[in-house]
Amino acid sequence: MASHSDDRYYVPHESHWPAVGSAGLLFLMVGVSVWLNGSTPGFWIMLAGVAVIIYMVVGWFANVINESVTGMYNAQVDKSFRMGMMWFIFSEVMFFLAFFGALFYVRTMVLPWLGGESNNFFTNAVLWSGFENTWPSNGPAGVGGDFQVMGPVGLPLINTVILLTSSVTITVAHHALIAGKRGVLTAFLAATFILGFIFIGLQAYEYVHAYNDLNLRLTSGIYGSTFFMLTGFHGLHVTLGAIMLLVIWFRVLRGHFTKENHFAFEAVAWYWHFVDVVWVGLYIFVYWL
Repeated sequence: MASHSDDRYYVPHESHWPAVGSAGLLFLMVGVSVWLNGSTPGFWIMLAGVAVIIYMVVGWFANVINESVTGMYNAQVDKSFRMGMMWFIFSEVMFFLAFFGALFYVRTMVLPWLGGESNNFFTNAVLWSGFENTWPSNGPAGVGGDFQVMGPVGLPLINTVILLTSSVTITVAHHALIAGKRGVLTAFLAATFILGFIFIGLQAYEYVHAYNDLNLRLTSGIYGSTFFMLTGFHGLHVTLGAIMLLVIWFRVLRGHFTKENHFAFEAVAWYWHFVDVVWVGLYIFVYWL
């Protein structure tokens, strides 16, 4: 089907997917809330919500892909997609900045304040007498328990190399797409999502090591909570990015995308570079400093 002229904007027909997604989010929110409060059925409600959301994502994206390959989009729609992806990545930047900001606030302001530094001896004496400004901190009187920190070498360094390498492979794949080299595109795109899944597997192994060998847990004071919040949310983003790369790879195998029209590929590449940059910052501020 020929694409619509650029002076017209494609408006999709009525869709049930937003309602399905809203129902899935409701189940997910209720399930997590109930589960965290000690109720076993909450876990199954949460899984039901996840299943509904996955069903919605697969169905909705299938519709969008079909609309794209049948030529229902034009340059104006492409521009809207690009703006939407840019704002989405910007919102993700703000999301991670909030957690990095919490880490900065605790280390540079809260701990010195509670430790009686910077002319705040009175605060130290009243709130937690004897509290020392040390990092990593497990809280006053060691309420977080004894633990060992996760060092920057070993698995974290390996994962850093893996993600930086994946940025190179996705860039090579992008240039191959523009040059019309489908074989190179397929190989390097596959290498990218394989590296992503290897990263996820190594991070899962790192978590098992932290819990079993280092006694480092989410409850291990402010260090444990910020460590797992930052690395955990980043791992979730890598998981989503690797899945998106896998979907794009299957689309490449089906002959989708041309050197002139491949925004879906670009959007995933942007997202992947974003999670790589976040990891570099995370590796420096969480593992090294």
